[in-house]
Amino acid sequence: MAGTETGPIATPGPGTAASVPGSGGPRSAGTRRAILEAARSAFAAHGYDQTTIRAVAASAGVDASMVMRYFGSKAGLFAAAATADVPVPDLAVVPVQQRGEALVRHLVERWEDPASRDELMLLMRTAVTSDAVAAQLQAVLGQLISGPVSAVAADAEQRGGFIAAQLLGLALCRYILRQEPLASLPLEHVVAAFAPPVQYYLDAPALPAAPSPL
Repeated sequence: MAGTETGPIATPGPGTAASVPGSGGPRSAGTRRAILEAARSAFAAHGYDQTTIRAVAASAGVDASMVMRYFGSKAGLFAAAATADVPVPDLAVVPVQQRGEALVRHLVERWEDPASRDELMLLMRTAVTSDAVAAQLQAVLGQLISGPVSAVAADAEQRGGFIAAQLLGLALCRYILRQEPLASLPLEHVVAAFAPPVQYYLDAPALPAAPSPL
């Protein structure tokens, strides 16, 4: 289905108050955006471990307590900074049989942008060694994958988990490990290869579930 026109699937648009991550309403959107811009610069320059909340706050011209108020922790700030401009896909507006392709394309096209790819890959690398960042990454994936899936299918958390595993594997092998032939494939070929399994996870009547705790 490579090259199929799937139509726009993102809402809300970047730059709106509702699209700025963090706790708070429209009145604090400008402050949150300034904090996120300062955090991006700090994390890019110094990495996760060497960046401090106090330094980000000073760069943004706010008190450190405001950073914690809006983002909860350094891990929360890190995840928000890495994904602030990633719009949430709206699968409900996509034809049923094109939803797998639309979801894969939505994320892969974002990863193909060097600026956003660097931020997201840093988030993934850090999640491997930090439980706090790993928890934030799971929350981000829930927002970007399980949330949209819930609008079009039952068992969204379960389906979203399988889809996230597919797409994280894609990101790891293509952008971090640079595994061939995946690393050199044109974008359309990548979308064509990963859309069918994602479509299956959206359509399957039932998927394996984790055993219930005794």
